[in-house]
Amino acid sequence: MKTKIKLALLLTAALGLLGATVTFTTSAATAPPRPQGPCDIYAAAGAPCVAAHSTTRALYASYNGPLYQVLRQSDGKILNIGVLQPIASPVPDAGGYADATAQDAFCANTYCWITTIFDQSPKHNDLIQAPRGGFSGPAMGGFNNLPIADMAPVTIMGHKAYGVFIAPGMGLRQNDVRGTAVDDQAEDNTG
Repeated sequence: MKTKIKLALLLTAALGLLGATVTFTTSAATAPPRPQGPCDIYAAAGAPCVAAHSTTRALYASYNGPLYQVLRQSDGKILNIGVLQPIASPVPDAGGYADATAQDAFCANTYCWITTIFDQSPKHNDLIQAPRGGFSGPAMGGFNNLPIADMAPVTIMGHKAYGVFIAPGMGLRQNDVRGTAVDDQAEDNTG
């Protein structure tokens, strides 16, 4: 009987240690929160972003949508490039950087162009291929050429990403903007 009691106590202690180990491992393997982005900081100061464009990272801590869209030359398919989500292991990372791996896989052995740079602000002032303006662009219909998607590789905090290289004749623009100041008018900072 004493042997069974000792065995039960030993088993209880072992399970308690196992539970503590699992709890410790789980709590140590949580992903860090994403830090505030520039647009979070501006909003806290009373000057929210009316346009937030980046092909390299989220400009809001809570932004999880696409950063930009690429068009593949070989078959005309498109892909939205989003942000990397937080990870807990092997090395904790808050995420928020562009998913360059998705672009590299999608654009392997062909060319890709950036067709859209998404506005991360609630205004949705997305940048698209610039239509004919004061000067006629080189693309069909006088539009500007699209930037090549991998012309400006960068590394941000150890993460590969792609900036945007704009050469003469290339351009992205939004002609129908919402919330930006016009002439001497005040900027519209509402929703």
